[in-house]
Amino acid sequence: MMRGPDSTTTRLAIGGFYLVMAGINVGIVVGDSEVYRHFADQALFSFVWAGWLDIVMTAPGVWIGLLAAGEITMGAALLVGGRWTLPGYAAVLAFHVALVLFGWGFLIWSGPVLLIVSLAVRGELSSRHGTKDPTRT
Repeated sequence: MMRGPDSTTTRLAIGGFYLVMAGINVGIVVGDSEVYRHFADQALFSFVWAGWLDIVMTAPGVWIGLLAAGEITMGAALLVGGRWTLPGYAAVLAFHVALVLFGWGFLIWSGPVLLIVSLAVRGELSSRHGTKDPTRT
């Protein structure tokens, strides 16, 4: 049976991805912050949509900059590893659960990410406790 990537490869890939996404978000907001105006149009709750327009879109450079700072923090935590691995994964999981508040369509992206990260956390915990990860052969 084919083995998947080890926990270090997965952690580094996810961490690097978040650093890249932070850069993309900064680039978009610098280029044309209006791109983000309709991001919350399909939000599950009206307070999410209203908050996006009333708070984020009044100063998108600041808020998207803070989003990017959060992505950088998540990515850096995963790249550094060690004691920062689990907090980094927890932040990624929380981020993707919160992303669904912006519409059910985000499950297309967040669902697989939540599964992959959950499996990575499981592998990380089993390697820390010296037990065999049942998902790996």
